[in-house]
Amino acid sequence: MALATYLDDFSALLKKVDPKEVQSLVDALAEAYRNDRFVFIVGNGGSGANASHFCEDLGKGTLHDFEKQKRLKVMSLTDNTPYILAWANDTGYDRVFVEQLKNFAQPGALLVSISGSGNSPNVLKAVEWANANGLKTFGITGYDGGKLRKACHQNLHVPSHNMGVVESVHIVVFHYVLDTLYEKFKSPA
Repeated sequence: MALATYLDDFSALLKKVDPKEVQSLVDALAEAYRNDRFVFIVGNGGSGANASHFCEDLGKGTLHDFEKQKRLKVMSLTDNTPYILAWANDTGYDRVFVEQLKNFAQPGALLVSISGSGNSPNVLKAVEWANANGLKTFGITGYDGGKLRKACHQNLHVPSHNMGVVESVHIVVFHYVLDTLYEKFKSPA
């Protein structure tokens, strides 16, 4: 495939992203900020890397005043490697996120779950627990959305079966969300 074709296909897919779904993500994060609620982010593989990246951007990139501004409480559950390995080794990989939520999450928190396929067992288990324990859940998917799209309260879906392209669109949307929140957080919460 020629680069021009790839970029044309990528551009066409970006235009298929539903602006209302993106705005729902902005609103969910802004609500967590206003209400001093934690935001937890999970994902595997490339989606795990996107979870880490999005977390870092939300935690630092929304700040316009490093000293005085209220901060978004955000944590990527993909980043504590020893914790993940301990749970995976002792109980199973499907528990690596839910067990962390049991330690840190409280009702009213927001769980952002990223899964290209929408069928990652550890992500689904975290969402199931979050839904049962008063958290708000937001799924970010590709492919047909899988089980995650149905399990979450709100969603952002990228309609493609190309995992690399799905992950790339996710990060483009995350940077838009970041820029939007940066502007929104300039005003007192």
